[in-house]
This record gives sequence, C-alpha cells and structure tokens, in this order.
Amino acid sequence: MNIAEFRSDVQAWLAENDLTPGPDHSLDGQVAQLARVRRALYEAGWMRHGWPAEVGGLGGPAVLRAVLGEEVASRDLAEPGIYSMIEVLAPTMISYAPPALAAEMVPLLLSGAEQWCQGFSEPGSGSDLASLSTRAEPRGDDWVVNGQKVWTSLAQYSQRCVLLTRTAPGHGGITAFFVDMDTPGITVRPLRTMHGIDEFAEVFFDDVVVPGDRMLGKPGDGWQLAMDLLPHERSTCFWHRIAFLYERLERLLDETTSRDSTDDADLGAAYLALHTIRCRSHATQRRLGEGGRIGPETSIDKVLLATAEQRLYDTARDLLPGTIELTDTRWRSEYLYSRAATIYGGTAEIQRNIIARRLLDLGKE
Repeated sequence: MNIAEFRSDVQAWLAENDLTPGPDHSLDGQVAQLARVRRALYEAGWMRHGWPAEVGGLGGPAVLRAVLGEEVASRDLAEPGIYSMIEVLAPTMISYAPPALAAEMVPLLLSGAEQWCQGFSEPGSGSDLASLSTRAEPRGDDWVVNGQKVWTSLAQYSQRCVLLTRTAPGHGGITAFFVDMDTPGITVRPLRTMHGIDEFAEVFFDDVVVPGDRMLGKPGDGWQLAMDLLPHERSTCFWHRIAFLYERLERLLDETTSRDSTDDADLGAAYLALHTIRCRSHATQRRLGEGGRIGPETSIDKVLLATAEQRLYDTARDLLPGTIELTDTRWRSEYLYSRAATIYGGTAEIQRNIIARRLLDLGKE
C-alpha cells in the first residue's frame, strides 16, 4: 500500500468511526482515551501497519505509522505526547528483547491493552544518562534492582517499564531490563507539575527481583539501547506533535479574528517555525522510509521542535490577552507545558552539545 492510498483510507475510516474524546480532559481521561483510540485502530488493522509481522504487525514502511499518528493528532483524538510513546518503546523491544518476549508483549502495547513507561532519568543525573546509579546485581538467574527514577511519564498507569540500570562502571556498565510494574518492591509517586497534570512520577526500586530473561540485549548493552531509542523519540514522535501544533495554530487563527499587521507578523513567524520543523521532520521520515538509520542528527529536530512549540504558545499568550494568565483553559495548561519543551527528551543545551561535538566535530569544549 502506498502512502497516499494509506492516508486516504485512514481518513475515510476515521470519518466513519467517531473517536472524538469525551468531556474529561484530566490525565485519567487522556489515558483512557488513548487506550480507546489504540484499541479501535488496532482492531481495524491501522495500528498494525508499519510494524513487522514478528510482533503482530502487517509490515510496510515506518512512515505509515507517522501518517496514522498525524491523522490522529490533527483531529485531536489523543494527546500526542502519550500517543507517541509507542514509537519509542516498541522499536526498543523489537531490537533488544528476546524474540518470543517481543512477540508476546508488543501487541499488548499496540492494541492499547497495556501502557508502558521508560525508566531512564534519575535525581541528579537528568539528561546525563551515563551518570545513572540505579543498580542491578545478579542473584542466581535473576537480578535485584535498587534505586530511584524520576520524570517517568505515566508510570502510575503502566504495566511495564523499560529500565536502565548500572551493572558495572562506565558506559559499558549500563544494562536494560523489561520490568513488570506490579513486581514487589516498586513504589510509584506521581509528581505535580506547574500545568497541573501528574504526567510524571518518581519510581523507587527496593530489592526488586527481575528475571534474567527480561534483560534487553546483553549485560552492558543499555547505553547503546538508549542511543538507539532517543533518535526515535526525536523522529516519528515529532511528526505527531507537529501535526497537533498545526491544529493549535489553526485554532489560534480562529480565535483571533481581529488582528493588526503586527499580529499577522507574529502568526507568520509561528507558522514559519512550524513549517521549518515539519520540513526537517519530513526529511527524517524519508530517511527512515528508505531504511536508513537515524542518530545524533535528530538533535537538530529536537531543537527546532522546541523552538517552534514555544514560539507558537508565546504568540497565543500575546494574541489572547489574559487567557493564559487569568482563565483555566487548554491554552493555559498547554502554554505551561510548552515551557518544558527545551527540557524533556534531553535539554536544549544537551542537544546543542551533541550537534557541536558529534555533527560539527567541534570537540569537547
């Protein structure tokens, strides 16, 4: 199936099947809506396109997943950030999990039967994954994990976690596991952020026993797993978010019918920033569709997306006086969330360091 035909068929199906969210815009409501959307798309076959048959997929290029996510996001059917987590975690399982485990588990994520989370960041380490200290020590055929993770998205809703641990010193001493979140010794504490949604959590591991066959890859493969995972976080996921931001720009245009030339210039700048990241993301998607690997160059995508997102919501603040400061609307919560665009997924400073050192070869200083 070619991309244009796939998009047309998805659009026709969505027109005939009402997946409009209900009135509950809380995080509970968003997660329930996400499961509803995934389940419906999986049962209709759409969610299986672009994934290999070995994990219940229907094959085809990864760009089909981007097209599906774009159609979902542009209709505001599911919050794009949590919808796109599948693009980070499923490829990791396919690449690193034992084949039988991937075949069993990935369909549960695709179908909305389960939610997973990503246990990477730690207090005091943040974007510096190499400094993580959560330890995993062997005990017979099992491993025992002790430590703490933080900023773990949707941990309180998740049945599984892709977890990075320290098993030896240095980059080569990081090992990944696929952990059941109901294992004894795991404690999840949601964190309240300034936009009023408990999307993140801190997770504590106290003598948590993880079976040896839940290791992803081999001992010491965790650093490479992270390096493979993060570019996915900055590629297909972004296509979904960009589509959502375009929808919000259209909404802003509808709500600012009386404008002067200065307002139009601000809107033009917001559009240009979005168009720039969309063009960049399109090139990334094309590379994926041609079977190419993605790597540190996706840090450019991350910087451009954060810039575009913050510019859009700065424009909304300026053109909708008092809406963000004085009202309890989606514009307010989304504006506050946009402040984190230069932090989550690797800070803007880290991204610029990657661009300077790994793409421009400017050295360590």
